[in-house]
Amino acid sequence: MKYYIIAGEASGDLHGSNLMRELKQIDAGAEFRFWGGDLMMSQDKNLVRHYKDTAIIGFWEVIKKLRTIFRNLKFCKRDITDYNPDVVILIDYPGFNFRIAEFAKSRGLRVFYYIAPKVWAWKESRANRLRRYADKLFVIFPFEVDYFKRWNIDACYEGNPLIDSINERLSKKQPFDDFVKYNDLRDKPIIAVLAGSRKQEIDYILPRVKKLVNDFPQYQFVLAAAPSVDGNLYKKYLPNYEMATVYGQTYETLMHCSAAIVASGTATLEAALLGAPQAVCYGGSELSYQIGKRLIKVKYISLVNLIMNKAVVKELIQHDMTVEKMKAELSGLLFDVARRKQIKDDYAELAGMLGSQGASYRIAKAMTDEISKMKIKNVANT
Repeated sequence: MKYYIIAGEASGDLHGSNLMRELKQIDAGAEFRFWGGDLMMSQDKNLVRHYKDTAIIGFWEVIKKLRTIFRNLKFCKRDITDYNPDVVILIDYPGFNFRIAEFAKSRGLRVFYYIAPKVWAWKESRANRLRRYADKLFVIFPFEVDYFKRWNIDACYEGNPLIDSINERLSKKQPFDDFVKYNDLRDKPIIAVLAGSRKQEIDYILPRVKKLVNDFPQYQFVLAAAPSVDGNLYKKYLPNYEMATVYGQTYETLMHCSAAIVASGTATLEAALLGAPQAVCYGGSELSYQIGKRLIKVKYISLVNLIMNKAVVKELIQHDMTVEKMKAELSGLLFDVARRKQIKDDYAELAGMLGSQGASYRIAKAMTDEISKMKIKNVANT
C-alpha cells in the first residue's frame, strides 16, 4: 500500500519513523512519501519536506510566516493528489494537518490521525474537525480514549510508542565513563539542558540557563543539541563554550544526568521515562505567551504532570523562568533526597500507565487492519 505521512516536528519524526518501520514489517508492499526528518529518512528516502524547514511555534510567529505556510499547504495538496496514496497519516502538527485532513477527505482519500492534537488543552472545538475529517484516530495517552468518546470519536489506544524507544536505548546504555570520554566531557556529574528544537524557545531559555553554570561548580552543564537546530544558534549564546554540547545523544545525556532543565514538549515525558529529575521550562515572545495564557485550559504544560494529573515536576513558564527560581529548583532536584525519591516513584507510576512494549507495532497493525476493513466495506457497497 501507499502511505503519505506528515510529521512537522522532532517528536513526530520519532513516532513516524517507528510507525514506518513496523508498517514495513506488516505490509511487504509498503511505499512511503512523507514530511518528517532524519529518523523517518532512515526508514525511507522519499522525503518531501524536512520539519526543520516547516516547524513554527507561537501565535505571532505563525502570523509572520503565513505566506510560507500557505505555500507549503498548496504544494502538499498537489503532491498528495499526484501520489494518490491508499491512506494519508497525519501525526500531530494540527495547524497544518487539520487543513490537509479536510482536503484529503474532500478528495475521497482515507485519513488517519495519529497522535491526537491536544484539543483537551485548548481549542476544544477542533475535536469536531477530527470527527469530520479523520476516518480513524489513534491516540497515545490512556485518558484520551474517554475524552474523545464525549465527542463521539472512537479513538484507538495501543499504548505509548515512547516506551519502545526508551527501552531500546536503555538496553544499549553505555557506562558513564565511556559517555564522558566519547564526548570529551569532564569527570563531573551532569546537569542536562534540553533547550527545545525551535529558535524561539532557544532564544528565551538558553541565555537564562547559561547564568546558572557558575552556581553549580561541582557539576557540568551539558546541552543536548536538537538535531534540527543550526549549531551557530547555540554558539550565539555560548560563545565561550560555557557548557558542553553533544549532538544526537539526547537520550544518553538524560540517562547519565543528575538533573535536567527541559523545554516543554515530548522531551519532558522522555526525561521522566529515562529517570531524570527535571525542571520544565518554557518561554517565547510576550505576545504569544499572553494569547496562549488566555486560551489554554489545562493546569499543566508538561506531559508528565498532565498524565499524572498532579505537579510531579516543577513548571517554570515565561516570567516564572527566572535565574533565581531555576537555581532553587535545581538545588532541590540535586540535593533533596526525599524530593528525588518522590519524583522517581511518580515516574515509575507514570511508566506503568503508558502500557507495555510493542505499541508501534500494535498501532501499525491496527492501521492496516482498518484499511482492510474499509476496502471490504467499499467493495460491498459497490
